Formats: sequence, C-alpha cells, structure tokens
Amino acid sequence: RNGRMDLLAVNHLGRAMHSSLFASGSGDPPNFARYTFLDDDARGFYPSWELAADTCVAILRTEAGRDPHDKDLHDLVGELSTRSSDFRRRWAAHDVRYHGSGVKHFRHEVVGDLDLAYESVDMLSEPGLTLTLYAAEPASPTAQALTLLASWAAAPNEVS
Repeated sequence: RNGRMDLLAVNHLGRAMHSSLFASGSGDPPNFARYTFLDDDARGFYPSWELAADTCVAILRTEAGRDPHDKDLHDLVGELSTRSSDFRRRWAAHDVRYHGSGVKHFRHEVVGDLDLAYESVDMLSEPGLTLTLYAAEPASPTAQALTLLASWAAAPNEVS
C-alpha cells in the first residue's frame, strides 16, 4: 500500500481476505481509508473498528508529514472530511503513528473471525510504499479459516 492507504498489490489469498474492500467501490485502486470511513461493511470487517479508524487516520497524518504537497492526499482528506464526521474528528486530533507489527483482528463474511500477526515493512527503494505480511498461528482456528478462505477463493464462480 502507499501512504494514502491505496492497496496497490495483493496475492490471491490477500484478495480473498479483503474481498469486501474490493467490492466496496472505494476507488481504483481500492482505498482502505475510504472503505473504513465510508462503507458500513467496514464496521463488521474490523471488530475493533475504533482502533482501525484511529490507525488509518494516524497513517494518513504520517504521510501528510512525509509529503505535505501530495495533491491526491489532500483530495482524499477533503473527501473524507466532507463525508465522515468520524474521520473529521480523528483528523483534527493530529495523531501520527508508525505502523509496524502486532496482531490484527478481522471478521470475514465467509470464514468468520481471523486473528493475524502482521509485520509492515517500508520499501526503502520506493519511499512511501509499505509491504504488510500477515501470518496465522499454525494449526489455529485462524489457520484453518485461511485454508477454507483459499479454497473458497479458488472455487469457480457458479452461474445460476
């Protein structure tokens, strides 16, 4: 992803994991900030929505400090400020956060609750880009759910 929270690349399982983001109409490329604040589905996908929203805005604030003249970021912040009071309130707090590692909780519409360890790595050769890797504890309910999700994603679409 870039600092504006655009999802720029994803593998097959990541696409299935974020299927609601891709279906949300949050832009091309899909944008986590638009999804978080403008799509009601996000409140179900992120069981800790308040934390996800705080983190999202803090990442955008960090990007604003890194590149204060980014017109696309200005446009995104303007759009979100106009359309979401939740975003407006958080943006006014001026919180900044470096997004590194930890555990994230998700609720996927097909496989249910997922607890994934993550590590975010800044791409030194491309400033402003971040690669985030997710992993499940082996043999955990989340690992089993990811196996099911991979199977679901690989199944051909049925035409009725």
